[in-house]
Amino acid sequence: MPLCPRRRPPHIAPVDQLLPPALAGWFAAKGWTPRRHQLDMLTAARAGDHALLVAPTGAGKTLAGFLPTLCELIERPAEGLHTLYVSPLKALAVDVQRNLLTPIEEMGVDIRVETRTGDTPSDRKARQRARPPQILLTTPESLSLLISYPDAAPLFAGLRTIVIDEVHAFATGKRGDLLALAMSRLQALAPALRRVALSATVADADGYRAWLAPDGDIDRVTKVLGEAGAAPVIHIALPQDRVPWSGHSGRYAAPQVMAEIETHRTTLVFCNTRGLAELIFQDLWKANELKLPIGIHHGSLAREARRKVEQAMADGKLRALVATASLDLGVDWGDVDCVIQMGAPKGSSRLLQRIGRANHRLDEPSEAILVPGNRFEYLEARAALDAVEAGELDPDIFRPGSLDVLAQHLMACACAEPFAADAMLREVQSALPYSALDAATFDRVLGFIADGGYALKAYDRFKRLTRGPDGLWRVSHPKFVAQHRLNAGIIVDAPTLDVRFRNGRKLGTVEEYFAATLSPGDTFFFSGISLEVERMDTTDLVVRATHRPARIPTYVGARMPLSTNLARRVRHFLHDPAEWARFPHDVREWLEVQQRRSRLPAPGQLLVETFPREGRHYMVAYSFEGWNAHQSLGMLVTRRMEALGLKPIGFVSNDYALACYGLEPVTDPAALFSPDILEHEFVEWVQGSALLKRAFREVAVIGGLVERQLPGKRKTGKQVTFSTDLIYDVLRRYEPGHLLLEAAWADARARMTDVGRLADLLDRAADTMLHVDLDRVSPLAVPVLVLIGRESVAQASVDDALLVEAEALATEAMRLD
Repeated sequence: MPLCPRRRPPHIAPVDQLLPPALAGWFAAKGWTPRRHQLDMLTAARAGDHALLVAPTGAGKTLAGFLPTLCELIERPAEGLHTLYVSPLKALAVDVQRNLLTPIEEMGVDIRVETRTGDTPSDRKARQRARPPQILLTTPESLSLLISYPDAAPLFAGLRTIVIDEVHAFATGKRGDLLALAMSRLQALAPALRRVALSATVADADGYRAWLAPDGDIDRVTKVLGEAGAAPVIHIALPQDRVPWSGHSGRYAAPQVMAEIETHRTTLVFCNTRGLAELIFQDLWKANELKLPIGIHHGSLAREARRKVEQAMADGKLRALVATASLDLGVDWGDVDCVIQMGAPKGSSRLLQRIGRANHRLDEPSEAILVPGNRFEYLEARAALDAVEAGELDPDIFRPGSLDVLAQHLMACACAEPFAADAMLREVQSALPYSALDAATFDRVLGFIADGGYALKAYDRFKRLTRGPDGLWRVSHPKFVAQHRLNAGIIVDAPTLDVRFRNGRKLGTVEEYFAATLSPGDTFFFSGISLEVERMDTTDLVVRATHRPARIPTYVGARMPLSTNLARRVRHFLHDPAEWARFPHDVREWLEVQQRRSRLPAPGQLLVETFPREGRHYMVAYSFEGWNAHQSLGMLVTRRMEALGLKPIGFVSNDYALACYGLEPVTDPAALFSPDILEHEFVEWVQGSALLKRAFREVAVIGGLVERQLPGKRKTGKQVTFSTDLIYDVLRRYEPGHLLLEAAWADARARMTDVGRLADLLDRAADTMLHVDLDRVSPLAVPVLVLIGRESVAQASVDDALLVEAEALATEAMRLD
């Protein structure tokens, strides 16, 4: 909830002329005055305009979004659903409810505020449809399910406002596609509906205005800019001796981080992955000599565990909380006075969001500490600080809406009531992601829902829609309605097993592939506890607490990619020695020796080094396109090396470089990086790997072809995978042009491989490549080469082994003879 300036600027009219007495009195009692952008949002609402608010964290965006609603409901009390608030996170919806209820109770007005997410009990969900609150806080997925009920039309008929918080977090992805389609449906049910979006980190405001507006007409959306806040105070933590050569977690700084926790009221420690969060929590606990209360929060923990730690933070009972992206958006815990980012932030927008969790006040600087894991990450951290200081945000990339999401939305609409195809097409086209959708493609989507497609139409289980004599599309059988509501959703997690104690208490979930590596008696850390496996079956991992040493769960999924803006700034650092005076001595020396022994790439240049070491021949390309793109490129390059007789052994990569190694030297790297690699090796590789099957699994689940949940029973991940693999093989053989195969290809290319960045790299490689042939490893190559030994080293000794290998490589690389 916002904190407002205590002195009213002279250009703002008296509050009692703008707000109803109850609301004006509440502000006066607090000694607050609405900010200019909050009143601008009120003005836009009274004019009936849609609005996009871009304002810094702590500027009172949430109140700005709700202020018109509060005014209307105080001035003209009414029953029924008035305002929908849509959040990307369940935790954020719960936090907003808590912070809205307090002022409503203090004003003594009769306004009901409730949440509706996947965690809401079913009896409350049923009551909400029959007697909705005036303000309902929800997520895109829960809103889509609400639309699927026959009472959706009367429920939403009086809806006046939809407020989309942290719009940048999902507008450009599949969840944004689902929400855009839901808004088009709501606009049809409530033509006077006003759309509002809020964000602190929007680089392309006009792009979001177009996404928000009906029919993409940005002139119908008022852009409101918030006041600038106090500049954040950000430090980069450095080890007592040297910045590490390898690693990406910053674990070396656990004692330093614990010291910061001891000197602050409440600290949020952000990690980029769930596995790292578990690891850092254990490291901090070992360094926690004062036994301060510390919690952990990530998406794989059970709902009860997450709610418990959220409430403990709200009550001020924790001194620190280790968290992932599950809490880096908008959650307002007023006592947080420090944010620590473990490892590099990967983007300036994400860093600003996380920094904003500290103090959460516009007029007070947020304090943050970055803990880089290695020398490249130090440069990345410095680049992120410079970007924040310059007000540079990461680019927003809008793309056409996904067809599997469209199929799910059309099924939801049919569950509510029959529809005419031409009217539905016009409605869908009013959503920006689907504005270019043609009638032929729309008909293909309808046909897919109606019979599954040519290769599957013989099976009744895929005949979900029927076109009646009246020309309307309707659900073929009531069982498909229940199937849709059980299985709808956009987030398709990897197959998981529940982690439970013997008494049935659930701790959360781990992914099946990790569970497959465990046997009874094995131990692993989860939810901050060392656990021993007692037994396991197809759905459950039964455990007990232990004090034995344990490993950390690992999770499948693409890593956060290094943003193009930060990559560009890191390249600039490498090329400009004038910048090096800002760096620690060991980082400066690293670059100076690299400059003397090899070369440093200019911006836009692709440096490729080749050198022998211990009977192998190495090629390292410094492309700075992110781990995801480099993983794909490594697969392709090693395949081409094999075809050229270079006898590749393997490859490793980080966000900054790709290293391939084999038994024969690479004398012409340009031949390995030609653009036609995407036309030949890429297609062959994707079709022959599990990548496309994983993508197909996701679109098949989202599109409703395969259900995850049966009445009273959830399918195991293996069962879902078996079903999707079977259908995939049938379609590949008999209907290669099937709608979902096309959608899977789009996912595999655009999301799973960062193929756009890969294509750009290959397009410029021929003209910008600088090949340097060396007699031994270079300093710049050390951070990526250390990774070669990672997979073959036992978990308990990984760090020690990597440290030894890094020192050996570094000693060799830094010699000047």
